[in-house]
Amino acid sequence: MTMRIVSRAEVLLPVYDIVIVGAGPAGMAAAIEASRAGARVVVLDENPRCGGQIYREITRNRPGERRYLGADYWKGKPLAESFAASNTDYTAKATVWSIECADDADEHAHHRVGLTVAGVARMIEATAIILATGAQERPMPVPGWTLPGVMTAGAAQIALKSSGVVPNSPVVLAGCGPLLYLLASQLVDAGARNMTVLDTSQSLLRWEALRQLPGFLLSPYLVKGLGLLLKTKRNVRVVTGVQSLAILGQDHVEGVRFETRRGTESLQAETVLLHQGVIPGINLASAAGCPLTWNERQRAFEPVTDAEGRTPRRGILIAGDGAGIGGAQAAEIAGRIAALATLSDLGLTKVPVAVSSLRKLQRQRRRFLRGRDFLDALYAPRQAFLAPPDPQTIVCRCEEITAGKLREAVALGPPGPNQLKTFVRCGMGPCQGRLCAATVTEIMAAEKGMNPSEIGTYRLRSPVKPVRLAELAGLPHAPRALKAVTGRDPVDHQMNEEG
Repeated sequence: MTMRIVSRAEVLLPVYDIVIVGAGPAGMAAAIEASRAGARVVVLDENPRCGGQIYREITRNRPGERRYLGADYWKGKPLAESFAASNTDYTAKATVWSIECADDADEHAHHRVGLTVAGVARMIEATAIILATGAQERPMPVPGWTLPGVMTAGAAQIALKSSGVVPNSPVVLAGCGPLLYLLASQLVDAGARNMTVLDTSQSLLRWEALRQLPGFLLSPYLVKGLGLLLKTKRNVRVVTGVQSLAILGQDHVEGVRFETRRGTESLQAETVLLHQGVIPGINLASAAGCPLTWNERQRAFEPVTDAEGRTPRRGILIAGDGAGIGGAQAAEIAGRIAALATLSDLGLTKVPVAVSSLRKLQRQRRRFLRGRDFLDALYAPRQAFLAPPDPQTIVCRCEEITAGKLREAVALGPPGPNQLKTFVRCGMGPCQGRLCAATVTEIMAAEKGMNPSEIGTYRLRSPVKPVRLAELAGLPHAPRALKAVTGRDPVDHQMNEEG
């Protein structure tokens, strides 16, 4: 078996058994599992190479060259090699901007996927779709976060994994979560020296996290987490209990000012890396009509799925961190589970074999999920960083809407983020709310004295990614689409023209 690399939209098959969106751990594992059963599978991914964020550039990097990326990173090498040997179609640099779900009442109807490759748009059909779109970093809006020189920790990791870029100027890592210490450790090993970590975790939550300690002690996170903490604290100044943060500068980052119980302090810096955890990337699932639910523990909305990843929309499954944050190894197993569930639903595998395999994989996944409750409790973000109190802090970067303007609009009475658009343009820019949705929900909930689950989040519509009008115009148009635009039946119009 060999992979077929498809670099042009017109070369894709018109119909696939399974379309997988995303080539991270979950997407690659799902493709491997599904292709073994003989299913016609295509994997569509935005990135130039497979691996997702956690295994970015895994097919190009060599262990001897970038040892600082750590042992967990190199675990992705065998997975990527198996993916390359699978009997799947793989399209990199593909932007999926639309999913039109099939009519649930018609068992034979196909889903339609809109995508763009190399500037050419195309619609393909699928009996089933597995969304493996992964996670995104939770926004951390603080004064000055839009200045040049401010990045997310994830963006710094991309530079490190893709090009080996290490800042040679004073760096501040600020926020909370395991990734903050992982990145600090990687940067130390890669040669960074002038670095400070500002940990915004709440000390009171340590007692709350202790309730979840038994599961953490049995998890693979314990030894790894302690190792990261010890290495970072040996090599980097770590300031804990940071309660507020402002990034200083006019045209670029010049420093930071932060507050702890010991008082206020300022540091010089030219680069600031922000991070306060990750949340599921839900935009495509939301636009496809998959219902969402609020996860109080992870402080985020996530799609409603069953144990195998099925959503209430027939033939739409979600695997990996896009369905709930669990980490790379849990995501890989979730990809295999979703593939087996899909194969069973499509009648492409023997039911007893699928059931036995699913039970085994579920046990493995539960093992890798041990300890997540402890981490979620320990690194829960402070309210001040979820809903910035400073009225001048920009919340919506696309439209430059501040927290103050947002609160003024909330006072006018809109019940949720979708109605809020009537008053301000939050969520209507190019990112379609990806960078501000979590903050808007938190601010509205705080102002109204409600739980975020009652406030909701943006209702996404296709296209969920920017697409050129020329690309849309180049699509073949179905009769119903032509009638919707012209108001006339295309067949009658053609007969009149010929007459």
